[in-house]
Amino acid sequence: MMSFVSLLLVGILFHATQAEQLTKCEAFQKLKDLKDYGGVSLPEWVCTAFHTSGYDTQAIVQNNDSTEYGLFQINNKIWCKDDQNPHSRNICNISCDKFLDDDLTDDIVCAKKILDKVGINYWLAHKALCSEKLDQWLCEKL
Repeated sequence: MMSFVSLLLVGILFHATQAEQLTKCEAFQKLKDLKDYGGVSLPEWVCTAFHTSGYDTQAIVQNNDSTEYGLFQINNKIWCKDDQNPHSRNICNISCDKFLDDDLTDDIVCAKKILDKVGINYWLAHKALCSEKLDQWLCEKL
C-alpha cells in the first residue's frame, strides 16, 4: 500500500511540473497578450510558435554552439543564460530553463524584447511560413 501511495504522489508531482504540448486553440488563447504587438497579428504568432516548436513548451534544440528553449525557441547565446553558455548576453535577464514550463508569461516578455530589438524575422519560420494565408491559424472555438 505504501508503494502505491508513493507512486501516486510521484505521478501527481511529475504532472504538476511537466510542461505542456499546446493545441492551436490553447496557443491562440495563451498568446493573446502578443496580439498586434509590433504589428504582428495573433495568427502570425500562433503560426510562428507552431513552426518553431510544434507548440511544445518544453522543446529544446541543440545547435553547434548554442541551444534554443521553449515555445519560441529562445537562444542561450543572446537572450537567456544557462550552464552551457554562462557568458550569454542574457538580454531577457532570465535563466533559459524558465522557458520550459507551461507559464508563458516570461516567454512572452522575452519574445516582445526580441521583437523590439531584432524584429519578427528572428523566427525564420515567420517569413517563410507565417506571413500570408493566416486564416488557418485562427481558432474557431473562441
